[in-house]
Amino acid sequence: MDIATLYDRSDAVGLAELVRTREVTPGELLDEALRRVEALNPKLNAVTMLRENVARRLISEGLCEGPLRGVPFLIKDLGCEAIDFPSNNGSRLFADTHYGKDSSIYARIKAAGLVTFGRTTSPEGGVGPTTEAAVYGGPTHNPWNLAHTPGGSSGGAGAAVAAGILPAAHGSDGGGSVRIPASSCGLYGFKATRARLPDGPYVGEGWAGMAIDGFLTRSVRDSAVLLDACQGPDLGAPYVAPPLETGYRKAMDLPTRRLRVGFATTSLVGEAIHPECRAAVERAAKLLESMGHIVEEALPQSDTPGMMAAWTKIVACGSALSVESAVRRRGRPLEEGEIEGIARGAIAYARTVSGADYLESINKVHAYGREMATFFERYDVLLTATLAEPPAQLGRFNHRSDDYVDYRMGPGQVFAYSPFTAAFNASGQPAASLPLHWTADGLPVGVQIAAAFGNDELLINLSARIEEALPWFDKRPPVSYAALRS
Repeated sequence: MDIATLYDRSDAVGLAELVRTREVTPGELLDEALRRVEALNPKLNAVTMLRENVARRLISEGLCEGPLRGVPFLIKDLGCEAIDFPSNNGSRLFADTHYGKDSSIYARIKAAGLVTFGRTTSPEGGVGPTTEAAVYGGPTHNPWNLAHTPGGSSGGAGAAVAAGILPAAHGSDGGGSVRIPASSCGLYGFKATRARLPDGPYVGEGWAGMAIDGFLTRSVRDSAVLLDACQGPDLGAPYVAPPLETGYRKAMDLPTRRLRVGFATTSLVGEAIHPECRAAVERAAKLLESMGHIVEEALPQSDTPGMMAAWTKIVACGSALSVESAVRRRGRPLEEGEIEGIARGAIAYARTVSGADYLESINKVHAYGREMATFFERYDVLLTATLAEPPAQLGRFNHRSDDYVDYRMGPGQVFAYSPFTAAFNASGQPAASLPLHWTADGLPVGVQIAAAFGNDELLINLSARIEEALPWFDKRPPVSYAALRS
């Protein structure tokens, strides 16, 4: 079997097994990944900051004997600081930023044996459900339909994995930024419990604890193995997640007990969602019922609009801190065109937020977590759509507007489009998007499942059972390496 076919038929764990049994070499897998970048990236604009020479050096020096040894990998162009991989952080202001030490998350990725060879595109500052940053010279496209967004902020990762450039990629999630591209690109995306993955040494926490690293994958087991390889506090972490009982990968194989599942066919405040998204939830609810679970319609009693207003203030302050610190360090004012409209609007809005306002916003987010926790006293799982609509057309959520608050909170804007995901960044609870539905015109629609704080293993176990019942691995978008070869 030729290497391209092996590559298409294998997830990351499968490729690592081929390396272990010497059916392929890490160099051959890297060659294949680079061929796919060359063939597909001109259409997708998903991969940036290529460092082939670094990847070759990593292989020649000897890869770590981790569970994914020899598998090609890409890290997001936001965070995941690494000496060998400069970053733009999605912004002209931060273009080609170099780092003096590796972040803890990258050190663990490297220890897993992965062969990182570049970065994937991200919107400026990680803000928004699309990836259309000016620093990349154009938007990142969805391989299911190039006129649509692959999501954000890990949109480049979603597009690259969906198109078959590689089986898994790093992302991060501060308001849905792993789950939104998973839904938009027909992939699996798991947001772990708050503090499950390390943030150091560059920051203690992201967005008041709401942001966390993660991965975009084609299989549940790839996410499980990646999470096992990277989970756990790093040195000096300000707080830690509850310990896992078995680990993600072992939890997949445990017997699945009968669960009580609450599901919502509306938004969390009872507003209608797109018929295709509603159909996706209804189909998933029937599947879970057929698997023997207790399934009933239910909505958490929580102040989601109040949480989203607090989230908006916290993220604005985070954006302002990032930009203003960079300008202060270099010692000269911000220049025209260095940041985009939404970032300018976020900075302006942050200047209206007092220290007391900021602390009250954090209190609101924590209160919301307590409200959501009460729902999970009765239910094991909450099932919703991941997004309120199928993937949006490019341009709808670009960063040209200066009105940051309207961009997030206005009618038809970000929180109306993505009313589910930020809830679990605020609460800190684990949540995952599963690719269980496609529209009549071929766009993927994800469903989200969430569990109580610390209950990651229940969620990964249920994800594995759903994947077995309704497999999605072989679904390929029109713009993919498999399509080019067919």
